[in-house]
Amino acid sequence: MNIRQKSEDIEKKILSPYASLSGESKGRACQEEDDEMRTIYQRDRDRIIHCKSFRRLKHKTQVFLAPEGDHYRTRLTHTLEVSQIARSISRALRLNEDLTEAIALAHDLGHTPFGHTGERTLNRLCSYGFDHCSHGLRVVDVLEKDGEGLNLSFEVKDGILNHKTSGTPSTLEGAVVRLSDKIAYINHDIDDAIRGDIFKEEALPRELTDILGHSSRERLDTLIRAIVESSEGMPEIRMPDEILSAMMTLRRFMFENLYVNDVAKSEEKKADKMIEGLFEYFKTHTEEIPSVYTDIAAGRGETPEHAVCDYIASMSDRYSVKIFEEIYVPRSWNR
Repeated sequence: MNIRQKSEDIEKKILSPYASLSGESKGRACQEEDDEMRTIYQRDRDRIIHCKSFRRLKHKTQVFLAPEGDHYRTRLTHTLEVSQIARSISRALRLNEDLTEAIALAHDLGHTPFGHTGERTLNRLCSYGFDHCSHGLRVVDVLEKDGEGLNLSFEVKDGILNHKTSGTPSTLEGAVVRLSDKIAYINHDIDDAIRGDIFKEEALPRELTDILGHSSRERLDTLIRAIVESSEGMPEIRMPDEILSAMMTLRRFMFENLYVNDVAKSEEKKADKMIEGLFEYFKTHTEEIPSVYTDIAAGRGETPEHAVCDYIASMSDRYSVKIFEEIYVPRSWNR
């Protein structure tokens, strides 16, 4: 019996009867030989951490576009916070922590430059629409490794596709990540808003903070405990109605007071116009798109528009600015 088999045997003995066991995974689209040391979900986690799309998250917007200061969240730090919260919940519920971590680390790989602003712009411009969850699946299935894809397990890909509010993950680990995503961004976005002097802690509705807590630490503790205590020994991931309602109401407060705030979103129109400019330019200059994207689209019988969308979605904030400047901004010159 090798190390992987021993790990799978341990999972059967100690994990919840509702956990996703590595040895019972639905597998990969392209079958591979098992690794002697790592379970299927551990291999998925490692592939995600080492892929280029994961590294690019460090220069992609979370909420604040081009903030001044080193302590505002990026898409990468958001991802790490989601992973930490989700792993804490899964460990307490005796779910598969490796699967949870893999889903959490991959859940936002499909995000565009400039966060949801870029997503809305591409959704408006692409004839077939754009959604970061679906594109995340395209990233791991098609675009990574120069068109080979990462060949992740069914369970991880299901978690990526279904991590939004409207999603219905097929595993409890995916359901944990879906809730952890909201817990993370609600709390760290409040922290960033306070740091950015958008509002103060005292501005949060008192009827909500009396339930959830009066600091990020208290709110995180309340929400994590609520999930664990309500879901322990259950075949679903749950929260008490009062706490879930308070969390979702606080989420609406954030949409009304931060996500559409003039200060936080002062650069959104510029980002929208910039991505539109890139899209229109590359639609008529597909020869300037890196060949990996055009080759993938052509090999799959897709239109050149797919290559345009894939290329722009892959860009980090600063890379998209650089390319836009190269195309549209005159350069100084010397004889």
